[in-house]
Amino acid sequence: MIGQEQIIDKLKQCIDPELGINIVDLGLIYSINVEGSRINVLMTMTTPGCPMESYFVKDISIKLKSLKGISDVTVEMTFDPVWNPSKMSPESKDLLGFVN
Repeated sequence: MIGQEQIIDKLKQCIDPELGINIVDLGLIYSINVEGSRINVLMTMTTPGCPMESYFVKDISIKLKSLKGISDVTVEMTFDPVWNPSKMSPESKDLLGFVN
């Protein structure tokens, strides 16, 4: 059985090419659900209509399917709740110059 830590490690390899920070530390991942050989990821983007949506869906799918025993990956986008900088890790906030 694949553990959450393994999945998160793979998701941390998905880097936002505009910001240079992974999608986990950006706070874009809302939930991860494993059902047998299938992983369902619920995520958001920093803004609705972000042109990177298809890029992330493909990147996430490729990386998670590389895990042994995973045959299918679904990535669902949501904007509820709307993303905001408070969802970012402290390290990401520092890198981008956000003041806590």
